[in-house]
Amino acid sequence: MALLVHLKTVSELRGRGDRIAKVTFRGQSFYSRVLENCEDVADFDEMFRWPVASTIDRNEMLEIQVFNYSKVFSNKLIGTFRMVLQKVVEENHVEVTDMLIDDNNAIIKTSLCVEVRYQGTDGTVGSWDDGDFLGDESLQEEEKDSQETDGLLPGSRPSSRPPGEKSFRRAGRSVFSAMKLGKNRSHKEEPQRPDEPAVLEMEDLDHLAIRLADGLDPDSVSLASVTALTTNVSNKRSKPDIKMEPSAGRPMDYQVSITVIEARQLVGLNMDPVVCVEVGDDKKYTSMKESTNCPYYNEYFVFDFHVSPDVMFDKIIKLSVIHSKNLLRSGTLVGSFKMDVGTVYSQPEHQFHHKWAILSDPDDISSGLKGYVKCDVAVVGKGDNIKTPHKANETDEDDIEGNLLLPEGVPPERQWARFYVKIYRAEGLPRMNTSLMANVKKAFIGENKDLVDPYVQVFFAGQKGKTSVQKSSYEPLWNEQVVFTDLFPPLCKRMKVQIRDSDKVNDVAIGTHFIDLRKISNDGDKGFLPTLGPAWVNMYGSTRNYTLLDEHQDLNEGLGEGVSFRARLLLGLAVEILDTSNPELTSSTEVQVEQATPISESCAGKMEEFFLFGAFLEASMIDRRNGDKPITFEVTIGNYGNEVDGLARPQRPRPRKEPGDEEEVDLIQNSSDDEASDGGDLASVSSTPPMRPQVTDRNYFHLPYLERKPCIYIKSWWPDQRRRLYNANIMDHIADKLEEGLNDVQEMIKTEKSYPERRLRGVLEELSCGCCRFLSLAEKDQGHSPRTRLDRERLKSCLRELESMGQQARTLRAQVKRHTVRDKLRLCQNFLQKLRFLADEPQHSIPDVFIWMMSNNKRVAYARVPSKDLLFSIVEEETGKDCAKVKTLFLKLPGKRGFGSAGWTVQAKLELYMWLGLSKQRKDFLCGLPCGFEEVKAAQGLGLHAFPPVSLVYAKKQVFQLRAHMYQARSLFAADSSGLSDPFARVFFINQSQCTEVLNETLCPTWDQMLVFDNLELYGEAQELRDDPPIIVIEIYDQDTMGKADFMGRTFAKPLVKMADEGYCPPRFPPQLEYYQIYRGNATAGDLLAAFELLQIGPSGKADLPPINGPVDMDRGPIMPVPVGIRPVLSKYRVEVLFWGLRDLKRVNLAQVDRPRVDIECAGKGVQSSLIHNYKKNPNFNTLVKWFEVDLPENELLHPPLNIRVVDCRAFGRYTLVGSHAVSSLRRFIYRPPDRSAPSWNTTGEVVVNMEPEVPIKKLETMVKLDATSDAVVKVDVAEEEKEKKKKKGTVEELDEEEPDESMLDWWSKYFASIDTMKEQLRQQEPSGIDLEEKDEMDNTEGLKGPVKSKEKARAAKEEKKKKTQTSGSGQGSEAPEKKKPKIDELKVYPKELESEFDNFEDWLHTFNLLRGKTGDDEDGSTEEERIVGRFKGSLCVYKVPLPEDVSREAGYDPTYGMFQGIPSNDPINVLVRVYVVRATDLHPADINGKADPYIAIRLGKTDIRDKENYISKQLNPVFGKSFDIEASFPMESMLTVAVYDWDLVGTDDLIGETKIDLENRFYSKHRATCGIAQTYSTHGYNIWRDPMKPSQILTRLCKDGKVDGPHFGPPGRVKVANRVFTGPSEIEDENGQRKPTDEHVALSALRHWEDIPRAGCRLVPEHVETRPLLNPDKPGIEQGRLELWVDMFPMDMPAPGTPLDISPRKPKKYELRVIIWNTDEVVLEDDDFFTGEKSSDIFVRGWLKGQQEDKQDTDVHYHSLTGEGNFNWRYLFPFDYLAAEEKIVISKKESMFSWDETEYKIPARLTLQIWDADHFSADDFLGAIELDLNRFPRGAKTAKQCTMDMATGEVDVPLVSIFKQKRVKGWWPVLARNENDEFELTGKVEAELHLLTAEEAEKNPVGLARNEPDPLEKPNRPDTSFIWFLNPLKSARYFLWHTYRWLLLKLLLLLLLLLLLALFLYSVPGYLVKKILGA
Repeated sequence: MALLVHLKTVSELRGRGDRIAKVTFRGQSFYSRVLENCEDVADFDEMFRWPVASTIDRNEMLEIQVFNYSKVFSNKLIGTFRMVLQKVVEENHVEVTDMLIDDNNAIIKTSLCVEVRYQGTDGTVGSWDDGDFLGDESLQEEEKDSQETDGLLPGSRPSSRPPGEKSFRRAGRSVFSAMKLGKNRSHKEEPQRPDEPAVLEMEDLDHLAIRLADGLDPDSVSLASVTALTTNVSNKRSKPDIKMEPSAGRPMDYQVSITVIEARQLVGLNMDPVVCVEVGDDKKYTSMKESTNCPYYNEYFVFDFHVSPDVMFDKIIKLSVIHSKNLLRSGTLVGSFKMDVGTVYSQPEHQFHHKWAILSDPDDISSGLKGYVKCDVAVVGKGDNIKTPHKANETDEDDIEGNLLLPEGVPPERQWARFYVKIYRAEGLPRMNTSLMANVKKAFIGENKDLVDPYVQVFFAGQKGKTSVQKSSYEPLWNEQVVFTDLFPPLCKRMKVQIRDSDKVNDVAIGTHFIDLRKISNDGDKGFLPTLGPAWVNMYGSTRNYTLLDEHQDLNEGLGEGVSFRARLLLGLAVEILDTSNPELTSSTEVQVEQATPISESCAGKMEEFFLFGAFLEASMIDRRNGDKPITFEVTIGNYGNEVDGLARPQRPRPRKEPGDEEEVDLIQNSSDDEASDGGDLASVSSTPPMRPQVTDRNYFHLPYLERKPCIYIKSWWPDQRRRLYNANIMDHIADKLEEGLNDVQEMIKTEKSYPERRLRGVLEELSCGCCRFLSLAEKDQGHSPRTRLDRERLKSCLRELESMGQQARTLRAQVKRHTVRDKLRLCQNFLQKLRFLADEPQHSIPDVFIWMMSNNKRVAYARVPSKDLLFSIVEEETGKDCAKVKTLFLKLPGKRGFGSAGWTVQAKLELYMWLGLSKQRKDFLCGLPCGFEEVKAAQGLGLHAFPPVSLVYAKKQVFQLRAHMYQARSLFAADSSGLSDPFARVFFINQSQCTEVLNETLCPTWDQMLVFDNLELYGEAQELRDDPPIIVIEIYDQDTMGKADFMGRTFAKPLVKMADEGYCPPRFPPQLEYYQIYRGNATAGDLLAAFELLQIGPSGKADLPPINGPVDMDRGPIMPVPVGIRPVLSKYRVEVLFWGLRDLKRVNLAQVDRPRVDIECAGKGVQSSLIHNYKKNPNFNTLVKWFEVDLPENELLHPPLNIRVVDCRAFGRYTLVGSHAVSSLRRFIYRPPDRSAPSWNTTGEVVVNMEPEVPIKKLETMVKLDATSDAVVKVDVAEEEKEKKKKKGTVEELDEEEPDESMLDWWSKYFASIDTMKEQLRQQEPSGIDLEEKDEMDNTEGLKGPVKSKEKARAAKEEKKKKTQTSGSGQGSEAPEKKKPKIDELKVYPKELESEFDNFEDWLHTFNLLRGKTGDDEDGSTEEERIVGRFKGSLCVYKVPLPEDVSREAGYDPTYGMFQGIPSNDPINVLVRVYVVRATDLHPADINGKADPYIAIRLGKTDIRDKENYISKQLNPVFGKSFDIEASFPMESMLTVAVYDWDLVGTDDLIGETKIDLENRFYSKHRATCGIAQTYSTHGYNIWRDPMKPSQILTRLCKDGKVDGPHFGPPGRVKVANRVFTGPSEIEDENGQRKPTDEHVALSALRHWEDIPRAGCRLVPEHVETRPLLNPDKPGIEQGRLELWVDMFPMDMPAPGTPLDISPRKPKKYELRVIIWNTDEVVLEDDDFFTGEKSSDIFVRGWLKGQQEDKQDTDVHYHSLTGEGNFNWRYLFPFDYLAAEEKIVISKKESMFSWDETEYKIPARLTLQIWDADHFSADDFLGAIELDLNRFPRGAKTAKQCTMDMATGEVDVPLVSIFKQKRVKGWWPVLARNENDEFELTGKVEAELHLLTAEEAEKNPVGLARNEPDPLEKPNRPDTSFIWFLNPLKSARYFLWHTYRWLLLKLLLLLLLLLLLALFLYSVPGYLVKKILGA
């Protein structure tokens, strides 16, 4: 919808004058152009257009005001015309002539004629004439506000036009008719020039009443920038893309480093866990820990990759814990965790530090959590630097839940979910098999098959699934779904869907599509689960012609940009969260493939006919290497238009209609249109006719299209999903505007223009208007075409996001102030990223358009244009940015051929006009072409009016002259081996090209040359050419004597156009020089300073053009210099150069440099240094300061670079170039006189700096305490009382131990205390940072981020609480910091190099790297480092010539030194260098076992120290603790290299990494980096003063050097320096406790605050340890670990320093832990009795401290415990070595039987006690265990009854004790095990006594192991039942049978006797009877 107003004329005006009109509707005003010197009639003839979102109400008003325009005063109103729009709304078109009314509403004579049209919602419009559909863009005039734009805009010049001609103009756009791809500087930076008739209205600065058409406000007048093309009016051209080279797909170096620290709560009984770390296909294992559920590993793994980013970020990192793995069996999986590398890389700092990964079992998803693994994961690409948190004494973070290994915003309880990927069907597949067999078959059987057997494979989260294979089908139908089961939300971002061709030999990919899960879901509270489709996705890859070996196969795998359409696939995706408690669930996570329900044809959208039109206006810069065969261009969209392999013609040329389906409608449409109803006669024309190229110059051809421009058109059918693209286009438009605006603001800040904040406000205003516009347009979208769920959800979330973005932009706008511009700019960048993210539509519809250049029927080069950019819509904002515009395309080589230098040469440059839209809307597809053409139709289409043309013939042509003013270039690419280039520039315009001259051996050529192109014929209307000239391409080459010139870079420019009827005068002409950024591939390669003007040659020929005057420079041949009005204004400057010396010069052509000299050159003038006669002996110059005078531009931004070149003077007067350096910006060397009014210069009056509080009071108080006699009185200070409160559980005796004894403290105490401070500071910075941002965010988002932050706060609070409750361990352990701070002096630990803290120590001496050799390109991996051939040390000072008087008048001014007063002499000096190496962290493993054996090597000059015998075995975090003394003489030996090598038994030692320190700059720096200033001064003890000069001597020296008045030591404890007074303690105490008066304390306090001293002050380097990254030349840019060290330097002519500090690593202290196991109780009963089936257990207790293999000890067995009670009285003895500071036990042992030496391990001090059930014939059964951390374990219960399970689970706060403080503890502890449901249960209790002794005490007081002598324990009193049954069978009978069954046994005995009697009786009866009978 739009309202169009055509303002025709205003008549009956009075007097002469300049007139201007202002048209207002809905608060948005447009201004007309200014009509100069009108009399009674003002013929405006201008169109204005308001896009309207809501229908116009009949009561709304339109207002037109006419003014007399004045340049100086405000405009004077003549009269106003107001009109109610009722009639317009009813009739859509009204023409009115009416009188105006004046201020008093009286009618005046002046009348006005206006025509108003309204284009309604339905697209109906009033009576349009043909050219009006989509009238050329809104003809707006932007309003500007005078002060807003002062000095920013060159004025706009009204053009005088014949009255009848329609003018489409915007003010302010003529300002920018020049496309600035370079950087626009303001016209001479002075306020508005009087001759500048800008259209200005005096308003309030930020008065935003006037909203302009685009939502521009006065702030937002767009300052030209890289994107300023958008300011074109007729807008017939779109912006070209500057970057050429494809960046995707190029492999890079990556390093993934993973530290597995420990695991906790692993599920399972008595396991031997191993952690397996997998990245992609690489696996590494930790060592095995035996019999523990919480193993401690601390092992570091590094994986190196060289792959492209896409491949890298899709790799899966998998951590799995495996139980009892050994050589023979693979072990059973306990649980695993996986995430992709991309997730880690997108974290802040690219890492997770000390986070717990949750393990889950992929085979049993109902089982829940399987344990935690604590690890660090980091991913480093080349050039990333990672800030690793400091690795000092890290105490265990017990808060697992608060530190889970999950990205921000992922809930800790992730649920299992099923991901259903539904694969329906595919279309348009290419042929993939050779046709040999097919032809044979065809010959025999006559069948013709499709030559492809496709199936689909889906990869997700490390798993893959595939569908069935559809044999030989170009349009396969699958209807299958691939089901993945994974935790939701998944930590893998992308899903890869690939169509593959099944083949007997090997399957190949046909095309690949990635589904980004973040784009198809939303995790907000109104979010939605991932969902997609059913929708078509397009796949792109290599060209479609089948060859056996496809060189572009990578493209089909999804690497790099596809160069051709491959196929499209209809797919859907759904996610279902599983209810794991449901018993029917299949619990495995195997990938399944099932049938999916088929979907209807039309569900992906109704098929519509689309029409694509293209016109080739120019084809130039065709690479000569393509030969001169005829060239044609082919345009394809999908498979339509693809003539070479048109196999896969779409099989339904017309959409199949259901009966009665709008058939009639179509007929009507067609008959009115151009075609008969069958639509068959419009065949597509998809390629241009072949044409032979003509030569442009040595490198390029062009096609001579001249006035006949070939066209193509293609009909194609696609599902109508335009809405998706429309929404994306609107967002893209908003984002483009925002990006342009932000670039402007950055440019303004960079070039220090005034008022960047206003421009930013304008940008935000524009953004919020854009967001509102989106809401209004997208709202209407609710009832459109059949939409998928994703469409609906995405629309909702885009509406929400943009609405909130609009609000945030408005609130931000109010907050933009001068000082907050930079911060707010960063926030706006976030908006931009978000917009780009939202605009990327995951469901494709129309495939992209490809333009291929074919030479001799071979495909040579291509360009790819997204179809959404070409899509037409009735609503302007929805139209693609290149639709109906002329786009400049640069064709590039396909695939890998386009990598590197080959890809930088342009293959061809096309000026191409394109239009894509529905066929039925194609009425106006030619509307954006340059006017003045006639259509030429194909033969069959002659009679039809709307038949598309085959070519266009231009009748109108204009002749122009182009003047290219090539002034200079800077920071070019070094193309020759000398490190310089011989550059010349080649300028291309249409089909002509010219070159500048070649300047030899420079990277900063000043050509100062004007190139004139004559007789340029341009086609089209003159006016359009003025607004939209074609672009100019400038290429920079390096001239080689042999072979062809090397390409060095390219940039684009748009000329400023002058028509024949315009005057050549300000404000537009002459043009100003601009900087244009030069690109080489994707990298920037310098800047070009130039200006371009295009002058129309009028009817009278060239006589009208401004004369080309100015001397032709005869020395250089017929070269015309840049004319006077354009070249910069120069003034005289003096450049002073300080020549100090040369360092590290490498050989030149194998010869050493012996007599070097430095030449300095700037703008053609220069100076040479004195010659160094013998470089080896003394590489310093003997004349220090020289100067030269030179004419430089007044504008600092235009200053030419300064070149430093070093040459070696050889015999016979030969010179060889050693290396060179270009100082591209002189700004930092320009002398700016100090501001004497600044407070720091205020030298009157005293400023007292009271140092008392600075030295912490506690320290003073310890001093007092030592001499005070009444110890107790002084001792309880504030801190102590706090302690009492804090440690409610602590007893008084504990506190006494806290006071560390002076003699106990060593350097390491100081170091660890300092690290704690550093961590504390970092921690404080973080929360405070969060708070600030949070406030900001709260203001901005109105509490959107509330809940997240509150969670963080809760977590922080929890940590605080934890800190307080922790009663912490040993002396320097992790005491709560408040308690132990007062006792120890500290030093400063810098987590980075000292240089970065002190600005490289370049306070007066700068280091310039000298370079030689070609600049490397990315692919050969060469770096800047390798080109450095030496360093020049010196400095520069630039100032305008008459130097201010006061400088030369200063006291002691030495004219020979010029501006470099007070620099030291540079004679050689001998220095003692003392290097202290503390330790290294995170070294890169160098051995196969994933470890290294590091040692230190130090090089300085000829000294080379290798500390090889002291290597540290198998350590990646070695503590060296060594100092090295080296004598060196500066300047010959000034570069110190500290390297860490890996010791190898066989072969040479490998370098792990090294760091280089420039000692000379440190030595001479004003920051005094020779020896750090300590915090306090003491003469003995661990904090002894290291410097041979005392603080008072240093202070005196500094005052003398800095010409500062002082120091005056006043009454004791006071010193005055300049006007600052420092106070402090005045006494010191020696070893014997004697006090002496001293001034050292106050002198030191003055030194620690030296930066406050006026003029001379600067920060002095404190006593410190610096952390330097180790680098390895073989792996450039990737850190190989870090080294902590510091360096002291002492001049040898001063008193000698004392002995070096002892920083050798602390030796672990030897202890003995005696554990007595007294009893157990309530142990679970495991065995059933052999005879009686009773429950019993054979109990024994096992314990260990260091590890099960090393020192496990078992008690004897208590057999047959029937009640769970066991009695032992058994003593274990555990001797161990303990490091108190780190709370670790140190073990040295050989890693395996093959190890050469012992390795040192550090493990936590944990005592493990386990209860077992002994079995004789099978393995013993594990019953339960408890682990006691000796530093903090629960206090044992007094009785077995009070002992509960809660003591061990940690769920209840129980008092914790440390054995190192208590020394002796006795009590009952619970023993736990997990049951089947993985829950803890109590399986027994053990009574034990722990007694800790130092080794000495243990020796004095020995005890026996078990129950042995000495001091034996008595035998336990066990019940009689406790014995082994098979050793004492009688005993067991007695106990087990008799005891229980004696009555039964007696009864049985009686019964037996009776039976016996009976038997005897029966036995003897017969004989007896016989006897009786026989009577024997």
